[in-house]
Amino acid sequence: MSHLALLIIDMQHGMSIQAAGSRNNHGAESVIAELLGCWRKVGAPIVHIRHISRTPGSSFWPGQPGVEFQAPLAPVGTEHVVEKNVPDAFINTGLERWLHARGIGRVAIVGVSTNNAVEATARSSGNLGFKTYVVSDATFAFAKHDYDEVPRSAQEVHAMSLANLQGEYATILTSSQLKNVL
Repeated sequence: MSHLALLIIDMQHGMSIQAAGSRNNHGAESVIAELLGCWRKVGAPIVHIRHISRTPGSSFWPGQPGVEFQAPLAPVGTEHVVEKNVPDAFINTGLERWLHARGIGRVAIVGVSTNNAVEATARSSGNLGFKTYVVSDATFAFAKHDYDEVPRSAQEVHAMSLANLQGEYATILTSSQLKNVL
């Protein structure tokens, strides 16, 4: 069985500011930190993915405090860092090549936001042939209006995104279930 890489998406200061909006899974950062500890303990591959905005004034513009990793989830040592400019971590980043070069055929995706970067990355991962897991309690979303302008809670957005991925692109697991496949 190939290695299982942990992909930690966009766990930056800009995602923790109040202006980001109402969210679900308030314990996600703790769950991600726990998984990160598990991966480090067994020496499994870890990839930290950071969004770098192309929009001046964005919290994620280079040099802004929002672009920095949240301290408890920051990379250490030789952990790989990928910088992306769009939600999908596979687009123009070399991530696919990095995984293949190390014989990694399985990825576990955690981070934010479920319906944006997590979903985009998981779709590409599945389409590229990686066995893809998305960890439901280690991801979160923000409330938003749907296309018909109906307000949806963060939990509704999160649940619908996971439903979009389940089966065709990824397997949705809890962190406890994921530890059994590590």
